[in-house]
Amino acid sequence: MAAEPTPAEPGPAAPALTERQEARRRRILHAGAQLAGRGGFEAVQMREVADAAGVALGTLYRYFPSKVHLLVALMQDQLQRLHIALRRQPPTAENAAQRVAETLMRAFRALQRDPHLADAMVRALTFADRGVSPEVDAVSRLTTAIILDATGLEEPTQEQLAVVRVIEHTWHSALITWLSGRESIAQVRRDIDTVCRLIDLPEPGRGRPSARPDDPDTGRRGVSPDRGRTGP
Repeated sequence: MAAEPTPAEPGPAAPALTERQEARRRRILHAGAQLAGRGGFEAVQMREVADAAGVALGTLYRYFPSKVHLLVALMQDQLQRLHIALRRQPPTAENAAQRVAETLMRAFRALQRDPHLADAMVRALTFADRGVSPEVDAVSRLTTAIILDATGLEEPTQEQLAVVRVIEHTWHSALITWLSGRESIAQVRRDIDTVCRLIDLPEPGRGRPSARPDDPDTGRRGVSPDRGRTGP
């Protein structure tokens, strides 16, 4: 068995694609989405993607070393489109928890329109190993940015970022269980509404949430320190 590879040091940023290269990349992504939309993860075969995109197989591998790379890139592309749409038409609910829930349900409905493609992208994220870490990290950062935009926070605390991570994990899990037929849309909505209640932000002009006099976190802005406690 080969020795476990050590993580590589971060290299220089990849050069920007030329207009022609970007157009080729878009054709590859479109071809991958079409194949995934017809048959899910198993339907995405790299030779078929190359043929549909009109590129040589070797060229395809220079853009995407595997179909997992390709499908994770497709997820990133879908989230970027959603992010742009949300900035043009942001959620309108009164408080942060409701805005985040509205945002995540919009994301869910966008994926729901093409369940085979959604299943392929989610499976790729699940199967991704360390070789796909940069792409998976990009998806995670984009998801975090979408949620933070909905909260209205510009400088979140570590506690608030921890809550965002829990919300991301719940959304991802709800998506998986829905795709597998184990959870209804109504239950997905309830799960998302429930986890978003972890966000407890003060409304503008209403001060900060109250805290116990003996609480070391008294006056801290963000997630309520009493959230989840029991007893007096």
